[in-house]
Amino acid sequence: MADQDINTYDFLINDEDEAMLLLYAHKGEPKDSSIELNVENKSAILHRTPTDDVYLDGIPDDVLDSMQDSDKLLVCELSIEKDDKDTKIVYAYEAEITD
Repeated sequence: MADQDINTYDFLINDEDEAMLLLYAHKGEPKDSSIELNVENKSAILHRTPTDDVYLDGIPDDVLDSMQDSDKLLVCELSIEKDDKDTKIVYAYEAEITD
């Protein structure tokens, strides 16, 4: 995630087949977050707050499969730093998965 674009995001899957979304921190604290999947289009909308949505596209099949098998997605919003080693987690929260 080193290109410093706030719209950059990535997914990780742990050994228990649980997906996690990594993205750069947006303004304002997340509240009542959910993520709406569109499996057919391999996309999703992260509703960070009632007025702030983040559109995600090109989601890999294994990540979609993992999210379809779960009720919640762990989301980590990271600070943007000049050096990746200085990056910190600004917000970590669970988003309810809907489709």
